[in-house]
Amino acid sequence: MTTADLQGSPPDGFRARLERAAASVRKAWRRFWRLVSLYMPKRLYARSLIIIIAPMILLQSVIAFDFMERHWQTVTQRLSQAVTRDIAAIIDLLETYPNEADYANVIRIAQDRMQLKVDLLPPDPLPPPGPKPFFSILDQILSEEITRQINRPFWLDTVGNSNIIEVRIQLEGRVLRVFVRRSQAYASNTHIFLLWMVGTSLVLLMIAIPFLRNQIRPILALAEAAESFGKGRPMPRDFRPRGAEEVRRAGFAFMQMRERIERQIEQRTAMLTGVSHDLRTILTRFKLQLALTRSKADIEALGKDIDDMQSMLEGYLAFARGEAAEDTGPFDLAACFQRLEDEARLRKCRLETSITGSPNVHVRPNAFSRLIANVVGNAFRYAQSVEIHASHGDGWLTLTIDDDGPGIPEEKREEVFKPFVRLDEARNLDASGTGLGLPIARDIARSHGGDLTFADSPLGGLRATIRIPA
Repeated sequence: MTTADLQGSPPDGFRARLERAAASVRKAWRRFWRLVSLYMPKRLYARSLIIIIAPMILLQSVIAFDFMERHWQTVTQRLSQAVTRDIAAIIDLLETYPNEADYANVIRIAQDRMQLKVDLLPPDPLPPPGPKPFFSILDQILSEEITRQINRPFWLDTVGNSNIIEVRIQLEGRVLRVFVRRSQAYASNTHIFLLWMVGTSLVLLMIAIPFLRNQIRPILALAEAAESFGKGRPMPRDFRPRGAEEVRRAGFAFMQMRERIERQIEQRTAMLTGVSHDLRTILTRFKLQLALTRSKADIEALGKDIDDMQSMLEGYLAFARGEAAEDTGPFDLAACFQRLEDEARLRKCRLETSITGSPNVHVRPNAFSRLIANVVGNAFRYAQSVEIHASHGDGWLTLTIDDDGPGIPEEKREEVFKPFVRLDEARNLDASGTGLGLPIARDIARSHGGDLTFADSPLGGLRATIRIPA
């Protein structure tokens, strides 16, 4: 026997069953919360309201149930016991003093001391039982008390909104009729408690809801500012950190991050602008030397080198301008497609365009025009047939460019988005040799809050999909 057996360690089979049971419980718990999250509201304001209202409703429900179950029922039972004891005392007086001359004294005592209106009726049969109320503690408790204390045939009428309860009890040779005020046998202040509870809750909600809205408004403003910055749009002018301390800290952190990013972009643009100025100076000297050179072969070779350098320089500057600040404005897709059709006729390519939804979008016009020109120009360069479809709706613009060219291998579709990367076996977006065409296009798409992706085209070539919020 091992030491584990001496210490009472559970066998492996039992431990495995426990682990399976625990795993099934965790799986069921995760499934439950997925189901709850499916039907829960997605916005912060609605969820915050639930956080406030749900505990209040639960607390009121528990208090109301406890009040109805204990206080209301207990008080009603004690009041009904007291009324029934008074009626039983009247019956004892009538049986103790059976002379009719004493009945007037008994009736007077009941009315003056017990606040009961008593009548003696002929010995007619009791009325048939009336309809029972669906929910009435009074009818149930008073009937039980009369049966327990008096134990005689009786008829009871508690139905209706009348403030009077009628009780008839069969005696020997007569019928005792008693009128009792409902407040003597029933806890009638229940509705006041419920009204106070519901009214107080409504007042608290009227105070809490505007306060909660004011606390959530700075979060929504911060989200709007971040979304505008992500789309390359100017930050709202009225944005300033407000609200709770945590929200203010997040707002200040966002503003500092935005300033650092803008400074980095400005520094990079300024650096490339300076480099381009120096390179243009050298290029100008080369052109002057070429003008003085008499050898035709040297002129052609140097001229080609200068053209390549000029093309590379323009590519670097275009890459720097891809993130430069530009105000957003309207952009007409129909006019842009018309220009592309004119270019397609010059290149002798077949082009089909279609637009679903409004052709007017709100983007950075120059950058977005450069994005479309780069992607479609690449399709013109390597394909004979191009199809462009634009879908504008639900806050998004989706451009799909299909062609029948050689395409790009699937394993290299992400690699070509890196700067200075060229493809030798397939086509390349930038024929000038800088390898910046695709990075410029994707940077422009992402600066609008969207993206540029590649996939296989139904035409057999490449499908370029541009999707941005608009």
